[in-house]
Amino acid sequence: MSFVTVRNVFQSYGPRPIIERVNFEAEEGAFVSIVGASGCGKSTFLRLLLAQEQPTRGDIRVAGADPAREPGLDRGIVFQRYSVFPHMTVRENIVAGESFRRPWGRFFGADRKAALARADDTLARIGLDHVADQYPATLSGGMQQRLAIGQALVAKPRVLLLDEPFGALDPGTRLSMHDFLQDLRAETGMTVFMVTHDLEEAFKLGDRVLVFDKPRWDPHDPNRYGATITYDFDARDGGIPFQTLKEDTHVLQANG
Repeated sequence: MSFVTVRNVFQSYGPRPIIERVNFEAEEGAFVSIVGASGCGKSTFLRLLLAQEQPTRGDIRVAGADPAREPGLDRGIVFQRYSVFPHMTVRENIVAGESFRRPWGRFFGADRKAALARADDTLARIGLDHVADQYPATLSGGMQQRLAIGQALVAKPRVLLLDEPFGALDPGTRLSMHDFLQDLRAETGMTVFMVTHDLEEAFKLGDRVLVFDKPRWDPHDPNRYGATITYDFDARDGGIPFQTLKEDTHVLQANG
């Protein structure tokens, strides 16, 4: 049974179509990478999955429930730009991510002590344990993005949405964050959708790779038609060779 079901989804902003005729199903625990040229509706699709926006037509269902009208705790997101709580220390930001599901949104007593220990373990895994007592404003942009990713992951949503989450990270840190994401996904079974312009990253992390593109194009009015899923690749067990896709599929040459 499908866990995430997207049925005939269209989204327009005023008269301008962004995506059209999007149909898709994903099993629970899947990792879906999304690629394509800029302006093809990838981030819009994530916002629809989050229920931050409502589609012009069609519906999106998670676990068979009615379409969500607003974001809930079952869905988490990390945007291209870091988003953390500036009034909390780095450690407290991680604890806050885990506390979202608690009745009062806070830990007390022995529970708080255990949550702080888990936060320190998370910070060590994402390379921020040396700044645990600092505030986000004192960190570099890349460090703040690592913090935002760690905070979203420890909240353990059923669906995690990532919009170019590793773009601001140096290559070594990016690889360590890949490992952290894969480990936590294995532990929690969360379903992940990730937008990226890095094809190697898309195929490394994803079980499936979706390509968004505009199958119809009007040279006199480039905004006349919206984008849709034009390719859906199985990336498991090596999938289709990366080089072949890069050579044969022009739309995969996403260039930001």
